[in-house]
Amino acid sequence: MTALLSPRALVLRYAAFAAVATLANLAAQRLVLLFGPTDLWLAPAIAVGTGVGLVVKYLLDKRWIFFDRSAGAAAHGRRFGLYTLTGVVTTLIFWGAEAGAWAIWHDQTMREIGALAGLACGYVLKYRLDRRFVFRAIVV
Repeated sequence: MTALLSPRALVLRYAAFAAVATLANLAAQRLVLLFGPTDLWLAPAIAVGTGVGLVVKYLLDKRWIFFDRSAGAAAHGRRFGLYTLTGVVTTLIFWGAEAGAWAIWHDQTMREIGALAGLACGYVLKYRLDRRFVFRAIVV
């Protein structure tokens, strides 16, 4: 049903949802990083942030990008499983950019810029993978 949205509306909506998920991701990371030094807590922070961002983005994409009205644990479990699988490569892009920025600069601002760059690249690829493999039966 994404054909009901103009390409411009689709891009704007997807970008807005990516921004919301990114903010949720980074906020969750900041909460975890309150527990101690970044060098020790970066991996757990990235993992928690990724999980939070994944769930937020899935719920927004399912309903407002791909117009998937399926309900129930079985339907959600299957789609969320596929959605998570398509996110593996894109997550590695995100993690690599964020960890790489930290390794180079050891600066929180640069770490978050690396995260933003990695997430932006990953979300472009993720939309294409989700459209093709996760929500393909729904997209017109």
